[in-house]
Amino acid sequence: MKKFQVVGIGNAMVDVLARADDSFLAQAGIEKGIMQLIDMERAVTLYGSIGPAREVSGGSAANTIAGIAHLGGRTAYVGKVKDDQLGAIFAHDLRAQGAVYETTFAPKDAADETGRCLIIVTPDGERSMNTYLGVTEFLTPDDIDEAQMADSEWLYLEGYRFDGPDSHAAFAKAIAACKAAGGRVSLTLSDPFCISRHRDAFRDMIQNDVDLLFCNRAEMLSMYETDDFDAALLRAADHVAIVACTDGSNGAHVLAQGARWHLPAIPITIVDATGAGDLFAGAFLWALTHGFSLPDCGHIGNIAAAEVISHIGARPEADLTVLIAQAGLTPAT
Repeated sequence: MKKFQVVGIGNAMVDVLARADDSFLAQAGIEKGIMQLIDMERAVTLYGSIGPAREVSGGSAANTIAGIAHLGGRTAYVGKVKDDQLGAIFAHDLRAQGAVYETTFAPKDAADETGRCLIIVTPDGERSMNTYLGVTEFLTPDDIDEAQMADSEWLYLEGYRFDGPDSHAAFAKAIAACKAAGGRVSLTLSDPFCISRHRDAFRDMIQNDVDLLFCNRAEMLSMYETDDFDAALLRAADHVAIVACTDGSNGAHVLAQGARWHLPAIPITIVDATGAGDLFAGAFLWALTHGFSLPDCGHIGNIAAAEVISHIGARPEADLTVLIAQAGLTPAT
């Protein structure tokens, strides 16, 4: 048995969440519902203009790994923070969930700081993300522990982390070590704008290395440059063994081995959509590594996504294991 069921690699961030209406977004020049990269000066300006805020450890793949750890999965994370206050908060929060986190901190005198994402949540629950990457952008192959990659059943790669000078090389090193030891690779596409910046690199990775692809409808359409959702799903299924695509209030679609399942969304009042896809992926991977059928993996993913959008913040507050048990879902093997 391998030490880890899932090892994630991605951004290491602290989320700063605040509520505002659409007029604030327009005034601040924020495009609604997407992630925009910003510099430190912009981060300081936005922080000074928002109202009361809540700071919680985040980062897309880190949220996924925290969700797996919450469910009791054996998991670890690789992401860069600085030896500063926010870096210490990030590391403590992730380890407190039960995940292994051993990435070497950037030194105190590093020019950049720990990354943070200013998330503006509008009354409809939509989130608009303004991300200062900071030192997380500078993940390098030296941060990849090949023994750790080899000792994992699944590798989970965050598309956002493609923004970085050495990230592609770091991913390649991790993939090679995982695959050489019989592990499998999953990838989340993260964001349509991220895809537009790295479509060719994503395409090569999907076709050559990825066994499980996570995305949402917008990302799927962007990846395959089409308005035909079904056609895009089928193209993805030609390239990877398993496709898990979320579709907002329509639930999720899972494709594998020529079969397709539609899993309806769990009815819930949306408070904050932050982390819905992250927790869907975490719960899906947890279920997959615990013997659940693929449609049940999708159902469990929807349960986790519904829980996380019912409150502010991208980490679960209710006990997901209880919610899964209440749904009557049990492993197939």
